[in-house]
Parts: sequence; structure tokens; C-alpha cells
Amino acid sequence: MTDNNNKESSNQTNETKEIPERQFLFPVQVMQSFSNKGKEHLDTNTPSQLVLALKAGSFMTFGAVFSVLLAIGVDAKGLTYILQGIGFTAGYLMVFMSQSVLFTEVNVLLPTSYLQKSYWRKHKFIKFWAVAYVGNLIGALFVALLIIISNSLTPEFSKELETLISHKMKFTEYGWVGWFQVMLSGILANRLIGMATFLTTSARDVAGKILGTALPVILFVAGNFQHSAANMGYFSLGILTTDNYAWHDYILLNLIPASIGNIIGGAIFISLLFLYAFRKEMRG
Repeated sequence: MTDNNNKESSNQTNETKEIPERQFLFPVQVMQSFSNKGKEHLDTNTPSQLVLALKAGSFMTFGAVFSVLLAIGVDAKGLTYILQGIGFTAGYLMVFMSQSVLFTEVNVLLPTSYLQKSYWRKHKFIKFWAVAYVGNLIGALFVALLIIISNSLTPEFSKELETLISHKMKFTEYGWVGWFQVMLSGILANRLIGMATFLTTSARDVAGKILGTALPVILFVAGNFQHSAANMGYFSLGILTTDNYAWHDYILLNLIPASIGNIIGGAIFISLLFLYAFRKEMRG
């Protein structure tokens, strides 16, 4: 009788034990989420798309400011890169968590949507891409202007910003070779930001999303890989605080080749390759 009672008690204990929920999505589920999110973006009206793009651009400038502030007075290069990456993580987290529209994230989401769904239309896709890019740039410039007018930043900030921008614009010394190097660097940058999007989407809690965003962002900042949306934040501040480079230098010699590389890095090396790897599961 006692043995039976013990068995019943053991069974009840096992039944009441809750199996912890999985803390992440499987890759196939992440790709499906990309597809659904891409559809949502395309189905959003243009004014709303523009507002979300403006917000994302503004977050890039805030991320740029924070990354520069954290690096002021730090002499160790390794520590400088880590702190700059942590600072810019704040900008990307604001984008990801608020579902704002960032051009380089669009490069990952919309190709996934295009390859998986039949509703995709060429002109709708291109229009949204353009709205995201222009909105990001205007949003970044607007916040930079507000920050400069507010006179909140110190001369030390401007000095650190000049150093960082010169590091990003070093490719101009190599002419057309440097232009293509920026493009290749852009491919690397958006492969990492694509993975930040992937890991953030995969995580099911805020802590996981923070960590999933931080690691790729710190890596791309440390590697000086050229990310057009991030550079919009830095260059918007640079235009207003330093005359080392003209506005057309930023656009023609960095943003354009970086943007081309970002499209390739996000659309091909993230969306296309993952969709090919999981094509059977996605069809199922």
C-alpha cells in the first residue's frame, strides 16, 4: 500500500513539473518571421513607412553619439572598440524593439519576403526601399542638428568624432580601389547586422535580444566595417562639427558604395543563403 502511494506521489510530482519554454526560435521560424515582417512593412502605407524610417535614422544618430561619448579619453584601442560597439548597440536595440524601418534591415527582410511570397511587386519593393533610405538619412540629420543646436556636447566629443570619422573615411586615400574596398566592407557589415537581426528575432526575451544585438554590432564597429545606416549617424554629426570632408565626399565615397555592399551582404549572404539551406522546411 505504501509503495503504491509513493508511486502515485511521484507521478503527481512529475506531472506538476513544468518544462521550461524554449528561449529561442529555430532558424526556419526566424526566416518565416522575416517573411511575415517584410510583408507587414510592404503593406504599411507610405506616410507610416516614412515616419518609422525617420525614427530609425534618429536612433542611428543617438547610437553614434553614445558610441563616441563612451570612447572619450580611452587610450586602449581594444577597449575603445568595445565601448563604441556597446554605445551603438543602444541605437540598434531602439530600432529592433520599436520595429522602426532601417534600410540595412530592409535588405534582409524584403528579399526573404520576395523569395517566399507571391504578393511581392517590383515597384512597391523599390519604393519602400527608397523611403527607408531617405527617411533614415533625414532622421539622422534632424537629430544631429538638434544635438548641435542644443550645445550639449563638449569639445572632447568633437575631437573623438573627428578621429572616428577619419578612420571610416580612410578609404578615400586609395581612389577607386578605396571605393570598392568600402563596398566589400559594406558586405561584411551587413552580414553582421543581418545576423544581429537574425539573433534578435530568434530571442524570445529582452535579455536575449540585447545580447543577440550587441555581439555582431561590437564586431562590425571594431572591424571598421562600413555600415551605411550607422555612418549616416556619424556623418550627420560630422557635417555640422568638422570641415575635414564635404557632404558629397560622405555620400559619393562612402554611403553609396557601403549601401551597395549592404544590399549584397543582407540580401544574398543572409536571406538567400539561409532560405536555400532551409528550403525544404520552408516549403513544408
